[in-house]
Amino acid sequence: MCFFKGEDIAVDLGTATVLVYVNKEGIVLNEPSVVAIDNTNNRVIAVGTEARETLGRTPGNIVAIRPLRDGVIAEYDVTEKMLKYFIGKAVGKKKFVKPRVMICIPSGVTSVEERAVKQAALAAGAKEAYLIEEPVAAALGAGIDISEPNGSIVVDIGGGTTDIAVLALGGVVCSKSIRVGGDKFDEAIVRYIRRYYNLVIGERTAEELKKEIGSAYPSQLTQKTAEIKGRDLVTGLPKTVEISADKVNEAITEQIEDIIAAIKEVLEKTPPELASDIMNRGIVMTGGGSLLHGLDTLVSERTGLPTYIPEDAISCVAIGTGLALQNLDVLSGTKKKERI
Repeated sequence: MCFFKGEDIAVDLGTATVLVYVNKEGIVLNEPSVVAIDNTNNRVIAVGTEARETLGRTPGNIVAIRPLRDGVIAEYDVTEKMLKYFIGKAVGKKKFVKPRVMICIPSGVTSVEERAVKQAALAAGAKEAYLIEEPVAAALGAGIDISEPNGSIVVDIGGGTTDIAVLALGGVVCSKSIRVGGDKFDEAIVRYIRRYYNLVIGERTAEELKKEIGSAYPSQLTQKTAEIKGRDLVTGLPKTVEISADKVNEAITEQIEDIIAAIKEVLEKTPPELASDIMNRGIVMTGGGSLLHGLDTLVSERTGLPTYIPEDAISCVAIGTGLALQNLDVLSGTKKKERI
């Protein structure tokens, strides 16, 4: 792999997962946004999948850090090290050639947060660094032609944020970003299990439970149950509890309602002409959070609009970011007109 003009790296720098897309090769990396660091010498022990295995299991001198929170950089130095590792892994043997890198960001970030992401990319070895808003990247990755005058609405539910945007003529007409995503679902499950079952579980266990029996649409709930293991708050000893799907639904209802309320808010701000386009085209949902069972059905029911999930919903943002980097001149006008 040699990086010359037209061959670049696109990074979906997610709160939960980092995806790297290389021009002409597709997705070459999909790993958790986790870094394990030795506190005694500040040395990186592991990054990505290997580091995620250490979450909640590290000895005193080693900490497993998720350097991004709610879609933005929380630990700058650690993010830089993580990006350097992932870019190096994607470039492979051709490390002597610095690639152009485009990174997607939530639509609600501040200029300071934007600058931090750009600086981290440059410090990690990028020749040039560009940014793109997640809903724009998601739309491109889902195959939507955002350059045409017809309106489209995209809902990207990631680990840290949910980004909703109405797009037309190559730009964002109105958008909203809320700090609710897959991580907030997991945290809500942890709190619910602690409160109603006196059981302490980790976020990894909560995520597995969500994937196994989680559902957003009550009437689609089955009688499925799952066993979870944790620590009993009363005895302090390990304990196994059986949880039903309806309890998981109850745990995450508040977060689901937040997402639906944000979608409705953007729809209410949409110009009438574009609203008629959206009525015909429906809502496109991307990101790992969109795969929560029944969420598309619930959104469709509550908004009255057809809802679609692309075949590869998780990779849409990374693929779209790669496409954007190949067409920088076309996307130079993607400035938001209204942020809610």
